[in-house]
Amino acid sequence: MRRTLVIAKPDAVERRLVGEIVRRLEQKGLRLVAAELRMIGAETAAAHYAEHEGKAFYSDLISFITRSPSFVMVVEGPEDTWKIVRAMMGPTDPAEAPPGTIRGDFGTEMTENLVHGSDGAEAATREISLFFPGL
Repeated sequence: MRRTLVIAKPDAVERRLVGEIVRRLEQKGLRLVAAELRMIGAETAAAHYAEHEGKAFYSDLISFITRSPSFVMVVEGPEDTWKIVRAMMGPTDPAEAPPGTIRGDFGTEMTENLVHGSDGAEAATREISLFFPGL
């Protein structure tokens, strides 16, 4: 899979970090195929995070991703681009994310960790079709 979904979550938009996130992706040699600043509705959020339904943090996750606009992107690059993006993001917990990663440099809370990136080729395909149908 040469394409993956990346979301600069509401906290990244609120903190004005979208440009920095896009800059890092582009400097790495990845290319934006589609991008849009948008409100993620509850229905889309529920479909996106379906694997977490029933978990203790699920309702907080949905509330967070729907609270204000996110910058949703499709990024293209070499085979397994999703792996490159995940490495650039760093671990989910910013306290464990090394310097040089997005979360390591800018993250402060695990519940508001700035970015989402598809966690595999199948997830990328599913997520891209959810946010950018027909792409």
